[in-house]
Amino acid sequence: MNSIKSILSPTNDAGRLDWQELTHLTQGQPITVERVRLSATGIAIEGDFELPQLARLSVEDQVFVTAFVRSHGSIKEMESVFGVSYPTIKARLNRIAGSLEFVETNPLPSRAEILDRLSRGEIDTEDAIRQLERLA
Repeated sequence: MNSIKSILSPTNDAGRLDWQELTHLTQGQPITVERVRLSATGIAIEGDFELPQLARLSVEDQVFVTAFVRSHGSIKEMESVFGVSYPTIKARLNRIAGSLEFVETNPLPSRAEILDRLSRGEIDTEDAIRQLERLA
């Protein structure tokens, strides 16, 4: 079986696959990364790694989100960059936002974390019970 590297010819100056080509190749289908290598150390990690949500967007949507962030969320600037109207920009933002899962920025601690904090004396038994009840 050919590796993706042998199938794809476009690479960047460092000889790495271009992310846009990988996105085009997968055509929006879910993929799993099985090996990650840290460039600086050469250490490789194997397992099942899911791509982050933004990396699963189409190339066009990734470019759009990048432009939105670089414009500091200015829809007026986005109108100028893409040459489309405010409602078009808003509709695309809403479509992209609707495809992304909400990322919990303050997740509840796990049962093990609560019990560890209790055993270290960071919380008392009442706090631990209250937190454990929220998990149920």
